[in-house]
Amino acid sequence: MNKREVNYHIAEEFGCVHGEKGWDLEVNLISWDGKPAKIDIRRWNESRDKMSKGLTLTKEEVKELLPLLKEAIK
Repeated sequence: MNKREVNYHIAEEFGCVHGEKGWDLEVNLISWDGKPAKIDIRRWNESRDKMSKGLTLTKEEVKELLPLLKEAIK
């Protein structure tokens, strides 16, 4: 089975949580395969040519998630 090439464009970088062994957890606004950009949370290697599986959310989903996260860290 051949892996499909994934195209992406990082429209905006929000921040980074430094991880282990050269892989940083980043929060970015990314357009995947020419689709509208979404907020994306995943680990990237230093050269950004490899990535982990991640979580991609719309702005509306992030707005609903924020109160839940605030409650979780009380």
